[in-house]
Amino acid sequence: MIVRALIIKFITGLLFCLLIIGPVFYAAAENSPVYVGTETCAQCHQKQYDSYKALSKKANSFKSVQRMAGKLTAAELRQCYGCHTTGYGESGGFRSLKETPHLKNTGCEACHGPGSLHAETEDPSDLKEEISIKDCVKCHNEERVKAFNYKPLIYGGAH
Repeated sequence: MIVRALIIKFITGLLFCLLIIGPVFYAAAENSPVYVGTETCAQCHQKQYDSYKALSKKANSFKSVQRMAGKLTAAELRQCYGCHTTGYGESGGFRSLKETPHLKNTGCEACHGPGSLHAETEDPSDLKEEISIKDCVKCHNEERVKAFNYKPLIYGGAH
């Protein structure tokens, strides 16, 4: 009898979570922006996209990863993804060349954040608009500058 009462309480609690709390979490996740890739940005921002493709080293950043892949361990390779792809390690970001090829290079969303909401609404406030040098230090920091001999360039060829 006691076991049956505990099972009923458990099932009731589980149903409460699924029916009442579950939709709240689902709605929050559904409204969370996801990465859509630079080609999506090009649909409305052709001038910036053309500049990015022609002038920015970021447009081909994955080639550096591919050149080094044979010389690196799997763990070292994953460290490269953080700066040479878009959204790696974040929800909806780059996972692999097979799963998310549209995020293989460092694109618009690496600086401006996931763009799905902006792509839907066209509202500039759905993206990070004001980019500063502080946003660049994720990849362009003193340690990496010394290791790879490069300097942070805000708007380096993208705009």
